[in-house]
Amino acid sequence: MAQRYWIETLGCPKNQVDSDKLTGTMLSQGLEPADDPALADVVVVNTCAFIEQAREESIDTILALERRRRNGARLVVTGCMAERYGAELAEALPEVDRIAPFGASLLADADPQDQHSSTAVPVSLGPTSVARSSFDLLELPRPPASAPWAYVKIAEGCDRNCGFCAIPSFRGKQRSRSMTSILDEIDRLAVSEVVLVAQDLAAYGRDGGVGTRQIVPLVRAAADRARWVRLLYLYPSDLGDELIDAICETGVPYFDLSLQHVSPPLMRRMRRWGDGDRFRHRIEAIRRREPEATFRSNFIVGYPGETEEDHDVLLAFVEETRLDWCGFFAYSEEEGTYAATLDGAVPTGLVAERLAELREMQDRITAEKRASMVGRTLEVLVERPGRARSVKEAPEIDGVIEVPADLGAGSFTTVTVTEAAGPDLVADAAAVAGLFGG
Repeated sequence: MAQRYWIETLGCPKNQVDSDKLTGTMLSQGLEPADDPALADVVVVNTCAFIEQAREESIDTILALERRRRNGARLVVTGCMAERYGAELAEALPEVDRIAPFGASLLADADPQDQHSSTAVPVSLGPTSVARSSFDLLELPRPPASAPWAYVKIAEGCDRNCGFCAIPSFRGKQRSRSMTSILDEIDRLAVSEVVLVAQDLAAYGRDGGVGTRQIVPLVRAAADRARWVRLLYLYPSDLGDELIDAICETGVPYFDLSLQHVSPPLMRRMRRWGDGDRFRHRIEAIRRREPEATFRSNFIVGYPGETEEDHDVLLAFVEETRLDWCGFFAYSEEEGTYAATLDGAVPTGLVAERLAELREMQDRITAEKRASMVGRTLEVLVERPGRARSVKEAPEIDGVIEVPADLGAGSFTTVTVTEAAGPDLVADAAAVAGLFGG
């Protein structure tokens, strides 16, 4: 009887792609998926280490799965925490059988504390690296998609030096995949929607020897292969007219902008480009070009030195620009980052108050925008019976649309929105059938 595996994935969509690649590898090695972690022979936790809350969730998940695994099953920890804190994890969690950093096999029989054995060597991420493990997550094959959409990771690492972010310290410098390998993966996935992801998406190709970005030709080539192409994580300084045009041409004018804050003094302390005026002008220009454009962003609250004036500037920006979707996150001090050296820590209670004020405002804006869609006709992609999305909703992070359960999963159909419930919508396909005489 074949061994069975279970993979628990934490963190961002980029981690989900890594898990898909690991799944493909285990399937190729003859393992079969388990229906429950308690039935698996190998239990894998793909961890996130982006902020403290994510690390706590990773540890809690490891311990919970350790309690659930059956006798004789192996517990393997991989992902960002394994890469960044491998030695510490091995010492703190002796119940874990293997710590597998990036580029290490999950199944090799090796001492989990030996992070430099021949079977546990991290992938070399720098563009000038000579040696690289053959177990390269970016290039590993992945199994067929289980949904009508899929994330596709186009690059690993990041060349930026944002004050709050530790990702370059353990993901390395940017390493773009070849366009051929990306398009081949899209062809094999054969999904209706492709969601391109990377730490710095718009910089794709800059590290590939020619020194120029290739994101625009990639987007256009992907759009020849999938009905919808969506881009997540765009650094605002790289959102030029050509890229805006390419995004709008795909029919998915969805702009996920990594803004983080808008106050000029705080942006300088964050080592980030831009400010509220620049962002506002760019958003207004896109809306003039494409009135149906949808915007998402994330903002850090409580960065060292954030004053009440900085907070008020952000509140005014959120109120004025009325983005469709926003995430607000408390600043998390990350070891080794520039921000960790700064003074001006914001009290925890004050951060919580600011977060609550911003979230309340954005919840109202989002609810108003969703309510304004009642009565409108939309094309949707049915993800599964009873649930769909339009171009205005990214998978897993935005609202969803409730549709009749008899609509086929994976199909595109036209619906009429009949109700809004906060971030979610309810739609009826029958109303549209009558409208078009169907």
